[in-house]
Amino acid sequence: MLLKVDNLSIEFESAGQKTLAVNNMSFEIGQGKTVGLVGESGSGKSVTSLAIMGLIPNPPGKIVGGSILFEGTDLTKVEESAYRQYRGNKISMIFQEPMTSLNPVFTVGYQISEVLQLHKGLSKKEAWQQSIDLLDQVGIPNPSQKISAYPHELSGGQKQRVMIAMAIGCEPQLLIADEPTTALDVTIQKQVLELLQKLQEKHKMSMLFITHDLGVIKEIADDVLVMYRGKLVESGKVKDLFKNPAHPYTRGLLKCRPPLDIRPQRLPTVADFLSPTGEAQNPNVDTSDRAVKKQGKEILLKVQNLEKKFPIRGGILGGVKSYFEAVKNVSFDVPRGTTLGLVGESGSGKTTLGRSILRLIEPTAGEVHYGNTSLTDLGREELRQMRRKMQIIFQDPYASLNPRMTIGEALLEPMKIHSIGNSRQDRIDLAADLLKRVGLAPEHLQRYPHEFSGGQRQRICIARALTVNPEFIICDECVSALDVSIQAQILNLLLDLQDQFNLTYVFISHDLSVVKFISDEVAVMYKGEIVEKNYSDELYKNPQHSYTQKLLAAIPRA
Repeated sequence: MLLKVDNLSIEFESAGQKTLAVNNMSFEIGQGKTVGLVGESGSGKSVTSLAIMGLIPNPPGKIVGGSILFEGTDLTKVEESAYRQYRGNKISMIFQEPMTSLNPVFTVGYQISEVLQLHKGLSKKEAWQQSIDLLDQVGIPNPSQKISAYPHELSGGQKQRVMIAMAIGCEPQLLIADEPTTALDVTIQKQVLELLQKLQEKHKMSMLFITHDLGVIKEIADDVLVMYRGKLVESGKVKDLFKNPAHPYTRGLLKCRPPLDIRPQRLPTVADFLSPTGEAQNPNVDTSDRAVKKQGKEILLKVQNLEKKFPIRGGILGGVKSYFEAVKNVSFDVPRGTTLGLVGESGSGKTTLGRSILRLIEPTAGEVHYGNTSLTDLGREELRQMRRKMQIIFQDPYASLNPRMTIGEALLEPMKIHSIGNSRQDRIDLAADLLKRVGLAPEHLQRYPHEFSGGQRQRICIARALTVNPEFIICDECVSALDVSIQAQILNLLLDLQDQFNLTYVFISHDLSVVKFISDEVAVMYKGEIVEKNYSDELYKNPQHSYTQKLLAAIPRA
Protein backbone atom coordinates (compact mmCIF):
# COMPACT_ATOMS: atom_id res chain seq x y z
CA MET A 1 0.00 0.00 0.00
CA LEU A 2 1.51 3.33 -1.09
CA LEU A 3 -0.69 5.70 0.94
CA LYS A 4 -2.89 5.02 3.94
CA VAL A 5 -4.91 7.83 5.53
CA ASP A 6 -6.32 6.74 8.89
CA ASN A 7 -8.94 8.72 10.89
CA LEU A 8 -7.60 12.07 9.69
CA SER A 9 -9.21 15.11 11.34
CA ILE A 10 -8.36 18.73 10.45
CA GLU A 11 -9.57 21.79 12.31
CA PHE A 12 -9.56 25.48 11.41
CA GLU A 13 -9.87 28.31 13.91
CA SER A 14 -11.20 31.77 12.96
CA ALA A 15 -12.37 34.58 15.24
CA GLY A 16 -12.35 32.22 18.23
CA GLN A 17 -14.56 29.64 16.44
CA LYS A 18 -13.32 26.17 15.57
CA THR A 19 -14.51 24.32 12.44
CA LEU A 20 -13.84 20.63 11.79
CA ALA A 21 -13.11 20.70 8.03
CA VAL A 22 -12.18 16.99 7.80
CA ASN A 23 -13.72 14.50 10.25
CA ASN A 24 -12.20 11.00 10.70
CA MET A 25 -11.26 10.50 7.04
CA SER A 26 -9.81 7.07 6.14
CA PHE A 27 -8.78 5.60 2.76
CA GLU A 28 -5.96 3.80 0.94
CA ILE A 29 -4.27 4.19 -2.46
CA GLY A 30 -2.45 1.18 -3.94
CA GLN A 31 0.56 1.24 -6.26
CA GLY A 32 -0.44 2.36 -9.79
CA LYS A 33 -4.11 2.89 -8.81
CA THR A 34 -6.34 5.94 -9.30
CA VAL A 35 -8.70 6.94 -6.50
CA GLY A 36 -11.34 9.58 -7.24
CA LEU A 37 -12.32 11.96 -4.43
CA VAL A 38 -15.66 13.62 -5.15
CA GLY A 39 -17.88 16.17 -3.39
CA GLU A 40 -19.07 19.77 -3.57
CA SER A 41 -17.04 22.86 -2.63
CA GLY A 42 -16.56 22.96 1.13
CA SER A 43 -16.79 19.18 1.56
CA GLY A 44 -13.11 18.92 2.60
CA LYS A 45 -11.57 17.44 -0.59
CA SER A 46 -8.83 20.04 -1.12
CA VAL A 47 -8.05 20.28 2.61
CA THR A 48 -7.45 16.49 2.65
CA SER A 49 -5.06 16.77 -0.30
CA LEU A 50 -3.19 19.73 1.25
CA ALA A 51 -2.73 17.69 4.45
CA ILE A 52 -1.06 14.90 2.41
CA MET A 53 1.24 17.53 0.86
CA GLY A 54 2.02 19.05 4.28
CA LEU A 55 0.58 22.38 3.17
CA ILE A 56 -2.10 23.04 5.82
CA PRO A 57 -1.44 26.65 6.97
CA ASN A 58 -0.87 26.68 10.75
CA PRO A 59 -2.47 28.91 12.00
CA PRO A 60 -5.41 28.78 11.26
CA GLY A 61 -5.40 25.08 10.31
CA LYS A 62 -4.20 22.09 12.35
CA ILE A 63 -4.26 18.29 12.05
CA VAL A 64 -5.95 17.30 15.30
CA GLY A 65 -6.10 13.53 14.84
CA GLY A 66 -5.19 10.54 12.71
CA SER A 67 -2.22 9.60 10.55
CA ILE A 68 -1.03 9.83 6.92
CA LEU A 69 1.21 6.84 6.17
CA PHE A 70 3.29 7.11 2.98
CA GLU A 71 5.38 3.96 2.39
CA GLY A 72 5.01 3.30 6.12
CA THR A 73 6.18 6.76 7.27
CA ASP A 74 3.66 8.90 9.17
CA LEU A 75 3.85 12.27 7.38
CA THR A 76 2.01 14.06 10.22
CA LYS A 77 5.14 13.52 12.37
CA VAL A 78 7.72 14.56 9.74
CA GLU A 79 9.53 17.88 10.38
CA GLU A 80 9.00 20.63 7.76
CA SER A 81 12.69 20.59 6.77
CA ALA A 82 12.50 16.82 6.03
CA TYR A 83 9.19 17.13 4.12
CA ARG A 84 11.01 18.29 0.97
CA GLN A 85 12.15 14.79 0.09
CA TYR A 86 8.44 13.90 -0.16
CA ARG A 87 6.77 17.09 -1.42
CA GLY A 88 7.38 17.69 -5.13
CA ASN A 89 9.65 14.67 -5.28
CA LYS A 90 7.71 11.56 -4.23
CA ILE A 91 4.31 13.27 -3.89
CA SER A 92 3.36 15.96 -6.40
CA MET A 93 0.23 18.06 -6.93
CA ILE A 94 -1.58 19.74 -9.81
CA PHE A 95 -3.45 22.69 -8.31
CA GLN A 96 -6.96 23.76 -9.29
CA GLU A 97 -6.24 27.18 -10.80
CA PRO A 98 -3.16 27.23 -13.05
CA MET A 99 -3.12 31.02 -13.49
CA THR A 100 -2.74 31.62 -9.75
CA SER A 101 -0.34 28.68 -9.34
CA LEU A 102 2.07 29.86 -12.05
CA ASN A 103 4.21 32.94 -11.37
CA PRO A 104 3.26 35.57 -13.99
CA VAL A 105 6.72 37.23 -14.01
CA PHE A 106 8.70 34.09 -14.96
CA THR A 107 8.64 32.03 -18.15
CA VAL A 108 7.14 28.55 -17.92
CA GLY A 109 10.59 27.12 -18.73
CA TYR A 110 12.15 28.87 -15.74
CA GLN A 111 9.43 27.54 -13.43
CA ILE A 112 9.71 23.91 -14.61
CA SER A 113 13.54 24.06 -14.56
CA GLU A 114 13.53 25.38 -10.99
CA VAL A 115 11.68 22.25 -9.79
CA LEU A 116 14.13 19.93 -11.62
CA GLN A 117 17.22 21.74 -10.31
CA LEU A 118 15.90 21.73 -6.73
CA HIS A 119 14.75 18.10 -6.52
CA LYS A 120 16.93 16.28 -9.07
CA GLY A 121 20.13 18.31 -8.78
CA LEU A 122 20.32 18.96 -12.55
CA SER A 123 22.43 21.73 -14.04
CA LYS A 124 20.69 24.76 -15.54
CA LYS A 125 21.29 23.47 -19.08
CA GLU A 126 20.14 19.90 -18.30
CA ALA A 127 17.00 21.18 -16.53
CA TRP A 128 16.15 23.44 -19.48
CA GLN A 129 16.47 20.56 -21.97
CA GLN A 130 14.39 18.23 -19.77
CA SER A 131 11.75 20.98 -19.43
CA ILE A 132 11.41 21.03 -23.24
CA ASP A 133 11.02 17.21 -23.19
CA LEU A 134 8.33 17.49 -20.48
CA LEU A 135 6.37 20.09 -22.48
CA ASP A 136 6.56 17.73 -25.45
CA GLN A 137 5.31 14.82 -23.28
CA VAL A 138 2.25 16.80 -22.16
CA GLY A 139 1.36 17.67 -25.75
CA ILE A 140 2.22 21.37 -25.97
CA PRO A 141 2.95 22.31 -29.63
CA ASN A 142 6.38 23.79 -30.48
CA PRO A 143 7.81 23.10 -26.99
CA SER A 144 11.20 24.67 -27.80
CA GLN A 145 9.37 27.97 -28.46
CA LYS A 146 6.65 27.72 -25.80
CA ILE A 147 9.25 27.14 -23.08
CA SER A 148 10.12 30.86 -23.30
CA ALA A 149 6.46 31.94 -23.05
CA TYR A 150 4.95 33.61 -19.99
CA PRO A 151 1.77 32.13 -18.44
CA HIS A 152 -0.49 34.87 -19.85
CA GLU A 153 0.63 33.95 -23.38
CA LEU A 154 -0.84 30.43 -23.08
CA SER A 155 -4.45 29.23 -23.27
CA GLY A 156 -6.20 27.71 -20.24
CA GLY A 157 -5.61 24.17 -21.50
CA GLN A 158 -1.92 24.87 -22.16
CA LYS A 159 -1.43 26.38 -18.68
CA GLN A 160 -2.97 23.25 -17.17
CA ARG A 161 -0.53 21.12 -19.21
CA VAL A 162 2.40 23.19 -17.90
CA MET A 163 1.18 22.46 -14.35
CA ILE A 164 1.09 18.74 -15.21
CA ALA A 165 4.63 18.95 -16.66
CA MET A 166 5.87 20.55 -13.41
CA ALA A 167 4.09 17.89 -11.32
CA ILE A 168 5.49 14.86 -13.22
CA GLY A 169 9.00 16.29 -13.73
CA CYS A 170 10.44 14.43 -10.74
CA GLU A 171 8.51 11.23 -11.59
CA PRO A 172 6.50 11.15 -8.34
CA GLN A 173 5.04 7.95 -6.93
CA LEU A 174 1.79 9.76 -6.04
CA LEU A 175 0.18 12.51 -8.11
CA ILE A 176 -2.63 14.56 -6.55
CA ALA A 177 -4.80 16.26 -9.20
CA ASP A 178 -7.06 18.88 -7.57
CA GLU A 179 -9.93 19.76 -9.96
CA PRO A 180 -7.50 19.85 -12.95
CA THR A 181 -10.30 20.00 -15.56
CA THR A 182 -13.04 22.06 -13.82
CA ALA A 183 -13.15 25.15 -16.06
CA LEU A 184 -11.82 23.53 -19.25
CA ASP A 185 -13.73 22.88 -22.48
CA VAL A 186 -14.99 19.31 -22.91
CA THR A 187 -12.50 18.59 -25.72
CA ILE A 188 -9.53 19.98 -23.71
CA GLN A 189 -10.81 18.12 -20.64
CA LYS A 190 -10.82 14.85 -22.59
CA GLN A 191 -7.25 15.51 -23.78
CA VAL A 192 -6.06 16.25 -20.21
CA LEU A 193 -7.70 13.07 -18.84
CA GLU A 194 -6.16 10.94 -21.61
CA LEU A 195 -2.78 12.60 -20.99
CA LEU A 196 -2.91 11.86 -17.24
CA GLN A 197 -3.79 8.21 -17.91
CA LYS A 198 -0.93 7.89 -20.43
CA LEU A 199 1.59 9.50 -18.04
CA GLN A 200 0.36 7.32 -15.17
CA GLU A 201 0.98 4.20 -17.24
CA LYS A 202 4.41 5.41 -18.35
CA HIS A 203 5.66 6.42 -14.90
CA LYS A 204 3.72 3.74 -12.89
CA MET A 205 2.21 6.51 -10.73
CA SER A 206 -0.64 6.32 -8.27
CA MET A 207 -3.17 9.15 -8.47
CA LEU A 208 -5.65 10.92 -6.22
CA PHE A 209 -8.06 12.69 -8.58
CA ILE A 210 -10.27 15.35 -6.95
CA THR A 211 -13.39 16.69 -8.68
CA HIS A 212 -17.07 17.50 -8.16
CA ASP A 213 -18.04 15.86 -11.49
CA LEU A 214 -18.84 12.15 -11.26
CA GLY A 215 -18.79 11.92 -15.08
CA VAL A 216 -15.06 12.69 -15.00
CA ILE A 217 -14.49 10.18 -12.16
CA LYS A 218 -16.09 7.44 -14.27
CA GLU A 219 -13.58 8.14 -17.06
CA ILE A 220 -10.39 7.98 -14.97
CA ALA A 221 -10.74 6.32 -11.53
CA ASP A 222 -10.60 2.72 -10.25
CA ASP A 223 -12.10 3.49 -6.84
CA VAL A 224 -14.13 6.46 -5.64
CA LEU A 225 -14.56 8.26 -2.30
CA VAL A 226 -17.56 10.57 -1.73
CA MET A 227 -17.14 13.40 0.81
CA TYR A 228 -19.93 15.46 2.35
CA ARG A 229 -19.37 18.16 5.00
CA GLY A 230 -15.94 16.84 5.96
CA LYS A 231 -16.97 13.18 6.25
CA LEU A 232 -16.52 10.19 3.98
CA VAL A 233 -20.12 9.07 3.29
CA GLU A 234 -19.50 6.41 0.63
CA SER A 235 -16.61 4.55 -1.01
CA GLY A 236 -16.13 1.63 -3.38
CA LYS A 237 -15.34 0.54 -6.93
CA VAL A 238 -16.42 3.06 -9.57
CA LYS A 239 -18.63 0.53 -11.42
CA ASP A 240 -20.43 -0.49 -8.22
CA LEU A 241 -21.05 3.09 -7.13
CA PHE A 242 -22.54 4.10 -10.48
CA LYS A 243 -24.76 1.00 -10.62
CA ASN A 244 -25.98 1.17 -7.04
CA PRO A 245 -25.20 4.41 -5.13
CA ALA A 246 -26.09 3.84 -1.47
CA HIS A 247 -25.96 7.33 0.05
CA PRO A 248 -28.63 9.93 -0.94
CA TYR A 249 -25.87 12.54 -1.40
CA THR A 250 -24.17 10.34 -4.03
CA ARG A 251 -27.52 9.80 -5.79
CA GLY A 252 -28.00 13.57 -5.81
CA LEU A 253 -24.58 14.22 -7.36
CA LEU A 254 -25.31 11.65 -10.09
CA LYS A 255 -28.78 12.98 -10.88
CA CYS A 256 -28.31 16.78 -10.85
CA ARG A 257 -26.11 16.86 -13.98
CA PRO A 258 -28.30 17.66 -17.04
CA PRO A 259 -28.89 14.44 -19.02
CA LEU A 260 -28.42 14.34 -22.80
CA ASP A 261 -31.09 11.76 -23.65
CA ILE A 262 -34.11 13.51 -22.04
CA ARG A 263 -35.17 17.08 -21.23
CA PRO A 264 -36.35 17.47 -17.59
CA GLN A 265 -38.64 20.38 -16.76
CA ARG A 266 -36.35 21.04 -13.79
CA LEU A 267 -33.07 19.60 -12.61
CA PRO A 268 -33.03 17.79 -9.26
CA THR A 269 -30.55 19.16 -6.68
CA VAL A 270 -28.60 17.44 -3.91
CA ALA A 271 -30.97 19.08 -1.39
CA ASP A 272 -33.89 17.14 -2.95
CA PHE A 273 -32.19 13.82 -2.25
CA LEU A 274 -31.23 14.84 1.29
CA SER A 275 -34.88 15.72 2.03
CA PRO A 276 -36.96 13.37 4.27
CA THR A 277 -38.37 11.56 1.20
CA GLY A 278 -34.85 11.02 -0.17
CA GLU A 279 -35.88 11.57 -3.79
CA ALA A 280 -36.11 14.47 -6.22
CA GLN A 281 -39.24 16.53 -5.65
CA ASN A 282 -39.93 17.19 -9.32
CA PRO A 283 -38.90 14.24 -11.50
CA ASN A 284 -41.28 15.19 -14.35
CA VAL A 285 -39.77 14.91 -17.81
CA ASP A 286 -40.69 17.00 -20.84
CA THR A 287 -39.39 15.10 -23.85
CA SER A 288 -40.97 17.40 -26.45
CA ASP A 289 -38.92 20.26 -27.85
CA ARG A 290 -39.81 23.45 -25.99
CA ALA A 291 -38.67 25.50 -28.98
CA VAL A 292 -41.47 24.16 -31.17
CA LYS A 293 -44.04 25.58 -28.72
CA LYS A 294 -42.35 28.98 -28.97
CA GLN A 295 -42.42 29.21 -32.78
CA GLY A 296 -44.04 32.29 -34.28
CA LYS A 297 -42.97 34.67 -31.51
CA GLU A 298 -41.78 38.15 -32.48
CA ILE A 299 -38.04 38.53 -33.08
CA LEU A 300 -36.46 40.52 -30.22
CA LEU A 301 -32.80 40.35 -31.32
CA LYS A 302 -31.57 40.21 -34.92
CA VAL A 303 -27.83 39.96 -35.62
CA GLN A 304 -26.75 40.42 -39.25
CA ASN A 305 -23.26 39.79 -40.69
CA LEU A 306 -21.53 40.79 -37.42
CA GLU A 307 -17.73 40.94 -37.48
CA LYS A 308 -15.06 41.83 -34.94
CA LYS A 309 -11.38 42.17 -35.84
CA PHE A 310 -8.57 42.92 -33.39
CA PRO A 311 -5.39 44.62 -34.65
CA ILE A 312 -2.09 42.74 -34.21
CA ARG A 313 0.69 45.25 -33.64
CA GLY A 314 4.44 44.82 -34.02
CA GLY A 315 7.68 46.45 -35.05
CA ILE A 316 9.58 49.28 -33.38
CA LEU A 317 6.74 51.81 -33.75
CA GLY A 318 3.99 49.35 -32.81
CA GLY A 319 2.17 49.64 -36.14
CA VAL A 320 -0.69 47.33 -37.16
CA LYS A 321 0.82 44.28 -38.91
CA SER A 322 -2.40 42.32 -39.44
CA TYR A 323 -5.86 41.66 -37.98
CA PHE A 324 -7.22 38.74 -35.97
CA GLU A 325 -10.83 37.90 -36.92
CA ALA A 326 -12.50 36.90 -33.63
CA VAL A 327 -16.06 36.98 -35.07
CA LYS A 328 -16.66 36.35 -38.77
CA ASN A 329 -19.90 37.21 -40.56
CA VAL A 330 -22.30 35.95 -37.84
CA SER A 331 -26.08 36.15 -38.31
CA PHE A 332 -28.98 34.84 -36.17
CA ASP A 333 -32.36 35.77 -34.67
CA VAL A 334 -33.61 35.32 -31.10
CA PRO A 335 -37.43 35.34 -30.60
CA ARG A 336 -38.79 37.05 -27.47
CA GLY A 337 -39.05 34.80 -24.40
CA THR A 338 -36.70 32.11 -25.80
CA THR A 339 -33.11 31.04 -25.11
CA LEU A 340 -30.39 30.75 -27.75
CA GLY A 341 -27.49 28.60 -26.57
CA LEU A 342 -24.08 29.63 -27.93
CA VAL A 343 -21.59 26.80 -27.60
CA GLY A 344 -17.95 26.26 -28.55
CA GLU A 345 -14.44 25.93 -27.14
CA SER A 346 -12.44 28.74 -25.54
CA GLY A 347 -11.23 31.07 -28.28
CA SER A 348 -14.15 30.29 -30.61
CA GLY A 349 -15.46 33.88 -30.31
CA LYS A 350 -18.50 33.32 -28.05
CA THR A 351 -17.70 36.00 -25.43
CA THR A 352 -16.51 38.49 -28.09
CA LEU A 353 -19.81 37.99 -29.93
CA GLY A 354 -21.84 38.50 -26.74
CA ARG A 355 -20.02 41.72 -25.85
CA SER A 356 -20.22 42.99 -29.43
CA ILE A 357 -24.02 42.56 -29.38
CA LEU A 358 -24.26 44.87 -26.34
CA ARG A 359 -21.50 47.14 -27.74
CA LEU A 360 -19.35 46.60 -24.67
CA ILE A 361 -16.77 46.22 -27.41
CA GLU A 362 -17.46 47.92 -30.76
CA PRO A 363 -18.11 45.53 -33.67
CA THR A 364 -16.01 46.06 -36.82
CA ALA A 365 -18.90 45.47 -39.21
CA GLY A 366 -22.49 44.22 -39.35
CA GLU A 367 -25.73 45.23 -37.63
CA VAL A 368 -27.55 44.39 -34.40
CA HIS A 369 -31.29 45.15 -34.22
CA TYR A 370 -33.10 45.08 -30.88
CA GLY A 371 -36.81 45.15 -31.71
CA ASN A 372 -37.11 48.09 -34.10
CA THR A 373 -33.92 49.80 -32.87
CA SER A 374 -30.53 49.49 -34.57
CA LEU A 375 -28.04 49.21 -31.69
CA THR A 376 -25.09 49.77 -33.99
CA ASP A 377 -26.39 53.24 -34.95
CA LEU A 378 -27.08 54.53 -31.41
CA GLY A 379 -25.12 57.37 -29.85
CA ARG A 380 -23.54 57.05 -26.41
CA GLU A 381 -26.44 58.50 -24.38
CA GLU A 382 -29.09 56.57 -26.38
CA LEU A 383 -27.13 53.36 -25.89
CA ARG A 384 -26.97 54.01 -22.13
CA GLN A 385 -30.77 54.27 -22.03
CA MET A 386 -31.10 51.03 -24.06
CA ARG A 387 -28.80 49.20 -21.63
CA ARG A 388 -31.65 49.22 -19.14
CA LYS A 389 -33.36 46.63 -21.36
CA MET A 390 -30.20 44.56 -21.96
CA GLN A 391 -27.96 43.07 -19.28
CA ILE A 392 -25.06 40.63 -19.00
CA ILE A 393 -24.11 38.11 -16.29
CA PHE A 394 -20.34 37.68 -16.42
CA GLN A 395 -18.39 34.42 -16.05
CA ASP A 396 -16.56 35.27 -12.82
CA PRO A 397 -18.97 36.58 -10.17
CA TYR A 398 -16.21 37.58 -7.77
CA ALA A 399 -14.40 39.69 -10.38
CA SER A 400 -17.64 41.42 -11.43
CA LEU A 401 -18.60 42.49 -7.88
CA ASN A 402 -16.75 45.37 -6.22
CA PRO A 403 -15.15 43.88 -3.06
CA ARG A 404 -15.48 47.25 -1.27
CA MET A 405 -19.22 47.59 -1.85
CA THR A 406 -21.87 45.77 0.15
CA ILE A 407 -24.34 43.67 -1.82
CA GLY A 408 -26.99 46.33 -1.09
CA GLU A 409 -24.83 49.09 -2.62
CA ALA A 410 -24.09 46.90 -5.68
CA LEU A 411 -27.82 46.32 -6.27
CA LEU A 412 -28.88 49.92 -5.60
CA GLU A 413 -26.29 51.52 -7.92
CA PRO A 414 -27.88 50.50 -11.28
CA MET A 415 -31.36 51.42 -9.98
CA LYS A 416 -30.10 54.88 -9.03
CA ILE A 417 -28.42 55.39 -12.43
CA HIS A 418 -31.61 54.43 -14.31
CA SER A 419 -33.96 56.30 -11.91
CA ILE A 420 -35.80 53.18 -10.73
CA GLY A 421 -37.82 53.69 -7.53
CA ASN A 422 -39.06 56.98 -6.07
CA SER A 423 -36.77 56.91 -3.04
CA ARG A 424 -33.83 55.07 -1.54
CA GLN A 425 -36.23 53.02 0.59
CA ASP A 426 -38.14 51.95 -2.56
CA ARG A 427 -34.86 50.75 -4.04
CA ILE A 428 -33.86 48.90 -0.84
CA ASP A 429 -37.26 47.15 -0.80
CA LEU A 430 -36.86 46.15 -4.46
CA ALA A 431 -33.29 44.88 -3.82
CA ALA A 432 -34.50 42.81 -0.84
CA ASP A 433 -37.31 41.34 -2.97
CA LEU A 434 -34.85 40.42 -5.74
CA LEU A 435 -32.56 38.67 -3.26
CA LYS A 436 -35.53 36.61 -2.07
CA ARG A 437 -36.37 35.71 -5.69
CA VAL A 438 -32.84 34.35 -6.25
CA GLY A 439 -32.93 32.34 -3.02
CA LEU A 440 -31.05 34.68 -0.66
CA ALA A 441 -32.23 36.64 2.40
CA PRO A 442 -32.84 40.44 2.71
CA GLU A 443 -30.28 40.65 5.57
CA HIS A 444 -27.58 39.69 3.03
CA LEU A 445 -27.78 43.28 1.71
CA GLN A 446 -25.34 44.33 4.46
CA ARG A 447 -22.68 41.75 3.60
CA TYR A 448 -19.65 41.96 1.29
CA PRO A 449 -18.90 39.65 -1.69
CA HIS A 450 -16.16 37.68 0.12
CA GLU A 451 -18.73 36.53 2.71
CA PHE A 452 -20.58 34.42 0.11
CA SER A 453 -19.90 31.13 -1.68
CA GLY A 454 -19.38 31.00 -5.46
CA GLY A 455 -22.98 29.90 -6.07
CA GLN A 456 -24.35 32.67 -3.85
CA ARG A 457 -22.21 35.31 -5.62
CA GLN A 458 -23.57 34.12 -8.95
CA ARG A 459 -27.13 34.55 -7.60
CA ILE A 460 -26.22 38.11 -6.52
CA CYS A 461 -24.99 38.87 -10.08
CA ILE A 462 -28.31 37.54 -11.45
CA ALA A 463 -30.22 39.75 -8.97
CA ARG A 464 -28.13 42.76 -10.04
CA ALA A 465 -28.91 42.09 -13.71
CA LEU A 466 -32.63 42.08 -12.79
CA THR A 467 -32.55 45.41 -10.89
CA VAL A 468 -33.28 47.42 -14.06
CA ASN A 469 -36.17 45.20 -15.25
CA PRO A 470 -34.39 43.97 -18.41
CA GLU A 471 -36.01 42.11 -21.29
CA PHE A 472 -32.81 40.49 -22.60
CA ILE A 473 -29.84 38.95 -20.71
CA ILE A 474 -26.57 37.50 -22.01
CA CYS A 475 -25.38 34.75 -19.64
CA ASP A 476 -21.63 34.40 -20.29
CA GLU A 477 -20.37 31.06 -18.88
CA CYS A 478 -22.31 31.89 -15.70
CA VAL A 479 -22.30 28.30 -14.37
CA SER A 480 -19.02 26.96 -15.79
CA ALA A 481 -16.99 26.83 -12.55
CA LEU A 482 -19.82 25.89 -10.15
CA ASP A 483 -20.45 22.54 -8.46
CA VAL A 484 -22.99 20.38 -10.29
CA SER A 485 -25.62 20.86 -7.56
CA ILE A 486 -25.18 24.67 -7.42
CA GLN A 487 -25.20 24.65 -11.23
CA ALA A 488 -28.57 22.85 -11.18
CA GLN A 489 -29.99 25.45 -8.76
CA ILE A 490 -28.83 28.37 -10.97
CA LEU A 491 -30.20 26.77 -14.16
CA ASN A 492 -33.57 26.13 -12.49
CA LEU A 493 -33.56 29.74 -11.25
CA LEU A 494 -32.88 31.12 -14.75
CA LEU A 495 -35.81 29.13 -16.17
CA ASP A 496 -38.11 30.30 -13.34
CA LEU A 497 -37.13 33.93 -13.96
CA GLN A 498 -37.69 33.50 -17.70
CA ASP A 499 -41.22 32.28 -17.01
CA GLN A 500 -41.93 35.09 -14.49
CA PHE A 501 -40.55 38.00 -16.52
CA ASN A 502 -40.73 36.65 -20.12
CA LEU A 503 -36.94 37.11 -20.36
CA THR A 504 -34.93 36.41 -23.50
CA TYR A 505 -31.48 34.82 -23.05
CA VAL A 506 -28.34 34.26 -25.07
CA PHE A 507 -26.68 31.54 -22.99
CA ILE A 508 -22.94 31.17 -23.65
CA SER A 509 -21.22 27.98 -22.49
CA HIS A 510 -18.72 25.28 -23.44
CA ASP A 511 -20.80 22.64 -21.63
CA LEU A 512 -23.16 21.00 -24.13
CA SER A 513 -25.30 19.17 -21.56
CA VAL A 514 -26.05 22.48 -19.80
CA VAL A 515 -26.80 24.21 -23.11
CA LYS A 516 -29.19 21.43 -24.17
CA PHE A 517 -31.14 21.67 -20.92
CA ILE A 518 -31.69 25.44 -20.93
CA SER A 519 -31.79 26.35 -24.64
CA ASP A 520 -34.59 26.34 -27.20
CA GLU A 521 -32.14 26.71 -30.09
CA VAL A 522 -28.38 26.09 -30.15
CA ALA A 523 -25.73 27.76 -32.32
CA VAL A 524 -22.29 26.11 -32.47
CA MET A 525 -19.31 28.46 -32.90
CA TYR A 526 -15.94 27.41 -34.28
CA LYS A 527 -13.08 29.81 -35.06
CA GLY A 528 -15.36 32.86 -35.04
CA GLU A 529 -18.12 31.39 -37.25
CA ILE A 530 -21.45 29.72 -36.54
CA VAL A 531 -21.00 26.31 -38.16
CA GLU A 532 -24.35 24.80 -37.12
CA LYS A 533 -27.68 26.07 -35.71
CA ASN A 534 -30.79 24.04 -34.93
CA TYR A 535 -33.46 23.34 -32.35
CA SER A 536 -31.83 22.00 -29.20
CA ASP A 537 -33.19 18.43 -29.27
CA GLU A 538 -32.69 18.09 -33.02
CA LEU A 539 -29.06 19.24 -32.90
CA TYR A 540 -28.21 16.68 -30.21
CA LYS A 541 -30.06 13.83 -31.94
CA ASN A 542 -28.61 14.54 -35.36
CA PRO A 543 -25.47 16.78 -35.33
CA GLN A 544 -24.46 17.68 -38.89
CA HIS A 545 -21.07 19.39 -38.54
CA SER A 546 -17.97 17.36 -37.65
CA TYR A 547 -17.04 19.91 -34.94
CA THR A 548 -20.44 19.47 -33.21
CA GLN A 549 -19.99 15.69 -33.37
CA LYS A 550 -16.52 16.07 -31.79
CA LEU A 551 -17.90 18.23 -28.94
CA LEU A 552 -20.68 15.73 -28.20
CA ALA A 553 -18.27 12.78 -28.25
CA ALA A 554 -16.04 14.48 -25.64
CA ILE A 555 -18.76 14.81 -22.95
CA PRO A 556 -18.02 12.55 -19.95
CA ARG A 557 -21.05 10.33 -19.33
CA ALA A 558 -22.16 9.81 -15.74
